[in-house]
Amino acid sequence: MPRITKRTVDSLSGQERERVVWDDDLKGFGVRVHPTGRKVYIVKARYRGKPVKVTIGPHGTVTAAAARTRAAEILTGARAGQDPAGWNDRNDRAPTMRELGKRFLGEYVPSHCKPSTAEEYRRSVELFINPRIGKLRVPDVRRSDIAALHHGLRATPYQANRTLGVLSKIFNLAELWNLRPDGSNPCRHVKRFREEKRERFLSDEEYRRLGAVLKEIELDGSETAAAVAAFRLLMLTGCRLSEIQKLRWEHVDLDKGELRLPESKTGAKVVHLGDAAIAVLRGIDQGNGNPWVIAGRKPESHLTDLQHPWRRIRARAGLEDVRIHDLRHSFASGGLLVGEGLPMIGKLLGHTQVQTTARYAHLANDPVKSAANRIAGRIAEVVG
Repeated sequence: MPRITKRTVDSLSGQERERVVWDDDLKGFGVRVHPTGRKVYIVKARYRGKPVKVTIGPHGTVTAAAARTRAAEILTGARAGQDPAGWNDRNDRAPTMRELGKRFLGEYVPSHCKPSTAEEYRRSVELFINPRIGKLRVPDVRRSDIAALHHGLRATPYQANRTLGVLSKIFNLAELWNLRPDGSNPCRHVKRFREEKRERFLSDEEYRRLGAVLKEIELDGSETAAAVAAFRLLMLTGCRLSEIQKLRWEHVDLDKGELRLPESKTGAKVVHLGDAAIAVLRGIDQGNGNPWVIAGRKPESHLTDLQHPWRRIRARAGLEDVRIHDLRHSFASGGLLVGEGLPMIGKLLGHTQVQTTARYAHLANDPVKSAANRIAGRIAEVVG
């Protein structure tokens, strides 16, 4: 038989004697056909020099595709030294994906991930992985299960791809923990969705509108002073939201004009402050002894929600499509417009990869294009 598929197995009929039909593509994978017409998938492997046969399951209950995948896992495990005869028992005792996710979050994540990454992983496991495949046993998860989960999140490509990445890491650990055969990660070959890189930069006019709204808010008190200070610092430093939201006074050196962050997305870094940012920090009241720069409403806490204040502020300024992170992009574009090069911009933003800063390369041409336009315009006036 060239290849065992549903169609070929359906076409097999019972004969006077029991027979086994072997697959030509996957050596050791076959289907046993009983005289009654009952068909059962099997696999034959070698373990410690001896042949061992394992029953996978009856045709109908187990699909041909699933049987092939399981046969490949058994054969791979046998080559890695796992006894094929114990495969069914190991599979029945195997943990579910929910249990594996719990082990992943409790055993691996705390020792290897930053708090922000840990929270992202927890969110993926609890909100997207467990509800869809949490009840499946780890060895039973197929590529088709992963593809279906990924496809189900297609409305949010970024989240779909991040969840796929978390799953791939979990299955790599499953192999390390001997819960799946080596090389059986079902996330392989699942194609990620294309993500549209969104770049939004504030113009001078938009900066003026935002600045006017922040001044109005300071006067009418519709938002907390801490929130206003946070947005000013985000505009004037190019820092990430978490770097300002969780900034502590012990990391601020106003005399040297520096923020010494012990931890950021790219590790410890120093943020160099301009005079305007220093002025914002000096204007923040430290009288309550709160260790956090952006103080929360409760004693010794930081402001945990800046998204809702930002939505109200941007709506008031007519900037409904501007995200908080766009303030960081705008800081970078502002640096290019005043003549700073990409290496300096990358240093200010704390980029460790040149490619990360390179996304702003097209903006560096704006002053050149402007100059070319002025020169060409003058010549055109003279020529007439």
